[in-house]
Parts: sequence; C-alpha cells; structure tokens
Amino acid sequence: QVCVVFSVELKCWCRAVIQSVMPSTDGYQAECFLVDYAKYIFVKSKDIRVPLDAFMRIPYRAKKCRLYRTKPVTLRIDFSAGAAKIVPTNRWDSAAISYFRNLLK
Repeated sequence: QVCVVFSVELKCWCRAVIQSVMPSTDGYQAECFLVDYAKYIFVKSKDIRVPLDAFMRIPYRAKKCRLYRTKPVTLRIDFSAGAAKIVPTNRWDSAAISYFRNLLK
C-alpha cells in the first residue's frame, strides 16, 4: 500500500511503500521505498500519512524492478595466448558493474 511520508533529507512529502517497521527509542520507525525517487529511507511513524486521491493520481517517476536472468560478466586475460575476452562470472565485480553501466548508456 502506498502512503505519504516526510523526507527530512528532501524536505518534502513523498509517496512511499513501507517495507518494514521496527521499534526505536521514541516510538516506531519504518523503512520506506520512495516511489518517485527510487531510494530507501527511514522515517518515524509520526511522519507517515494516508495519501489524498489527487496525490495518488500523479504518475510515479520511478519504478522498482529487477533484471531477470541478467548474468554478470568480467574480462579474462590470457597472457600466454595474448588475448582478452569477456566471460560469465558468478558475482558482480567492479569490471562487470562498469561494463553493464556502459551498456545501459
């Protein structure tokens, strides 16, 4: 369910989806995903409101998604053959992240 939370960092009210709620020293605190800014923040329970219908009709600017079946790759250098090639790997290293960002651009 989408609600409205106050972001101290952005200094404005934002639409958010609550991910989890945990107790804190002065009440409860919620981890929220801001649907218009695509970022996670923590807010106090007193800063959470029910949204107005007009506020909810504005289209979201960001959407949470996953890259289904996307596999990381890395650069493997074969010094004996004097060649380099891009091969699949098990984890995202800095070379794989850089290569993927360049593909997106």
